[in-house]
Formats: sequence, structure tokens, C-alpha cells
Amino acid sequence: MKNILYVLLVAVAFTSCQKEKKIGFIDNSLLINDFQEKKDLETKFQAKEEAFKKKADSIGQAFQLEVQQTQLTAQKSSKKKAQELMGGLQQKQQVLQQQMQFEQQQLTQAFQTEIDSVIIKVKDFVKDYGKKNGYTYILGTSDAAATVLYGTDENDLTQTILDALNADYKK
Repeated sequence: MKNILYVLLVAVAFTSCQKEKKIGFIDNSLLINDFQEKKDLETKFQAKEEAFKKKADSIGQAFQLEVQQTQLTAQKSSKKKAQELMGGLQQKQQVLQQQMQFEQQQLTQAFQTEIDSVIIKVKDFVKDYGKKNGYTYILGTSDAAATVLYGTDENDLTQTILDALNADYKK
């Protein structure tokens, strides 16, 4: 009987000494998409995209005008001269297309680089938040990859971290 009492006492002592794990979770997509820095970045690149489209349209219209003028000239020229003129237009069209594709790729790569930077910033912020607030784990979930299938509202840190992240961004 004494042995059972001692075993129970030791078991109670060990279980009371274990630190309770503090776990929270965030909705990754909501956190990223509602982060003001990401919204500002999207607005900035949307303006750049609009400027690029205007430039491409302007170049396209100028090229179409040149095509029309060249076609008129080609109709009045010999067959050989007309082929040379049209060949020159095809080369110019290819160069313009390559230039536009290159500029579009540059714009896309610059946007992706900055978005990646924002995502790293968010991850680092969540990690620091977890350390400062005594969390053992902060799990991430989203509609695309539901790693947290259930969590109580009190463990959902999405809005709390989003508010802190946006406040930090405004500084």
C-alpha cells in the first residue's frame, strides 16, 4: 500500500513539473493577403503593369502604322523590293516581340522577388512573435494546404499577428 502511494506521489510530481505546451495557429493565406505591405506591393506593381501595357500598345500601334505604310510602298515597288521590305518588317516584329517578352519577364521576376521578401518577413515576424509570447508551436494553415483541421478560436492567432504585423509595417 505504501509503495502504491509513493508511486502515485512520484507520478503526480512528474506530471506537475511538465511545462504545458502553448500552441497557436494562423491562416497563412489570410495573413499574407491582408498584410498591408503586400497590398502596397501589389498596387505598386499594378501601376507598373499598366504602364507596361500602355507602352506595349503604343509600340504596337506605331508598328501597325509602319506595316501599313510599308505595304503601300511594297505595292508600288518591284516584287524583289517588296519582299525585302516585308522581310524587314518581320524581323522588326520579332525583335519587338522579344523585347516586350523580356520586359514582361523582368517585371514578373521583380514582383516575385519582392513577394518572396514579404513572405520571409512574415515568417520571421511570426517566429519572433512566438518566441516573445511563449509559444511552443505556431502552426500554419490555408485552404490549399489544411494542416490544421481544427483549432479553437482562442488558439487562432491570425488577426492578432496580422494587427501586430501591420502596426510594425506602419513604423
